[in-house]
Amino acid sequence: MLMLISYKYRAYPDADTEVRLNTALDTCRWLYNKLLEELNAARKNGFTLKKVETQARIVTLKDENPALKEVYSKVLQMVNNTLWSNIAALSQTKKRGRKIGKLRFKSAFRYRTLNYNQSGFKIDKEHSIITFSKIGAVRITMHRPCVGRVKGILITRSSDGWYVTIQAEQEVSEPKRCGRSVGIDVGLNSYCVDSDGRVVQNPRFYEQSLIKIKKLQQSVSRKKRFSNNWKKAKDRLDKVYEHVFNQRNDFLHKLSRQYVDTYATICVENLDVKGLKEKGSNTGMHRSIHSVAWGKFFSYLSYKAESAGTKLIKVNPKNTSQICSNCGHIVKKTLSDRVHACPNCGFVADRDYNAAVNICRIGTEQPFMPVETMPLHHISV
Repeated sequence: MLMLISYKYRAYPDADTEVRLNTALDTCRWLYNKLLEELNAARKNGFTLKKVETQARIVTLKDENPALKEVYSKVLQMVNNTLWSNIAALSQTKKRGRKIGKLRFKSAFRYRTLNYNQSGFKIDKEHSIITFSKIGAVRITMHRPCVGRVKGILITRSSDGWYVTIQAEQEVSEPKRCGRSVGIDVGLNSYCVDSDGRVVQNPRFYEQSLIKIKKLQQSVSRKKRFSNNWKKAKDRLDKVYEHVFNQRNDFLHKLSRQYVDTYATICVENLDVKGLKEKGSNTGMHRSIHSVAWGKFFSYLSYKAESAGTKLIKVNPKNTSQICSNCGHIVKKTLSDRVHACPNCGFVADRDYNAAVNICRIGTEQPFMPVETMPLHHISV
């Protein structure tokens, strides 16, 4: 069985290459907006275009806009693929009963990636250089080896520079035959508590930068849109967002790696994170759920577990906090109740620890057994 692994590296294009990269991004953005415009026009006239038709349209658009000929053909095809992927995502969201808007046109600040799929690149690992068709050679910092058959490369413009993401196909490791199991209960007060009594504190990276973000947002809003001062202020704001994004990703990568390297089986709740965001009772709750990025944490656990041969099990979250992990009795609690105290068997434990034990028990299909009360211990990531 094969799986796709991504390796992200910092890129350092020279001045001329950077100009070509920015020009290619702007051309691809024009193509994306043009295809979306024609799709919208077709719907207004009562008929629907198909993906193969918009793909064929790229050929005729090259005569109308010769700049398209300066971009590698596979990259242009992936623009069309991205458009239809976005349409499919909106359609799926609508089917789940959620309110959606229309697909938006891409501004210069919202189109940042060139997708070289399957071909159009050559990697020189010895000298850490990737040569892209119609772009040229780009030097990268290959801080870790890239293993597997390369299927594609993404070039992304960020607020602090350029990055390349190499997508490589690898064999999935055989599952570990024996080893320890753990249940993980995620939350807002503590990021997670597991069935071995470990507590990982919520780092709250976004909240720590919130005052600075608000000041920079005010600075951007007070300046004339697209003026030089507006661009400088927006660049400062983007860098703060990028810093928070990198902090959170670093934390999630390290935490997921610790669990995957320690356990043979990991059990987590099968949470509808998007649904929880929409049900947030206030803006603060919605922001907190977005900040902890549980979905990304589960995603990192999933692909790391798959590549390491660790088994990841997602369980139904229903009543994991209400059931007594010692005897199975239902003990009703509100969100403010942080201690589980069972009137049936007398078992007393931290609410999140009780839930983590239940998650592990359900995931590994174990019967109710006496649970050892242990003091929770905080770990650093």
